[in-house]
Amino acid sequence: MAAEKPRLARLTAMLTQLQAGKIVTAKEIADRHRVSIRTIYRDIRTLEESGIPIVTIEGKGFSIMEGYKIPPVLFTQEEANALITAEQLVKNNKDHSLTTQFESAITKIKAVLKYNQRDKTAFLSSRLQVRDNFEKNKTSNYLIQLQSTITNYQLVRINYFSLEKTRSNREIEPFALYTTQENWILIAFCRLRNDFRAFRLDCILQMEVLSANFKPHDMTLEEYLEKCRKNYSNTPDIPMSKA
Repeated sequence: MAAEKPRLARLTAMLTQLQAGKIVTAKEIADRHRVSIRTIYRDIRTLEESGIPIVTIEGKGFSIMEGYKIPPVLFTQEEANALITAEQLVKNNKDHSLTTQFESAITKIKAVLKYNQRDKTAFLSSRLQVRDNFEKNKTSNYLIQLQSTITNYQLVRINYFSLEKTRSNREIEPFALYTTQENWILIAFCRLRNDFRAFRLDCILQMEVLSANFKPHDMTLEEYLEKCRKNYSNTPDIPMSKA
């Protein structure tokens, strides 16, 4: 087991964890920092006494009062290096919306790096190369927008050209996204087929987000994939790809 972090470092990391999640349990915090739950409760009291407005939700966990903002955290050099590596990986992704939005986000992150870190990350960036999709081909531009439709339960209309060369118009209820073999796949409830289907983003010719919302589906992605595993002997990539 890794050595316990110094308390100040742990308290700072806890603030970041609390700000990143809507509700975080004491066990999740304790497991992450490899300390006892009793220690976490003491740390929570310390943060409260220092003026951090932590809300305790009985039987669920902790959160930071809505609207409260913590000043930007400082990155370690290793964390900065990890971000630069992620930047190189994302640049070669085939979805244009992802690369554009990540570029915007990483620019803001770089702005809070210390000057010596900026020099080192720029140097590291020049010494990294990702050879997947080396030509940087972009085959879709819908990933980020579809992520919003999933979280907002928005109905979507697509013009779809399947791998079997069949064109169709669908109204779908976006459910989840996954990536395989450099392609992004949308799992959605198709109102035309009255069942869940998988749609490759690079096969979507046109997409329109409608004003109507749909009722959230009462299952997790893991439950859906487990259901697929029971229904098919192959991996879900093959049978679900037929829309």
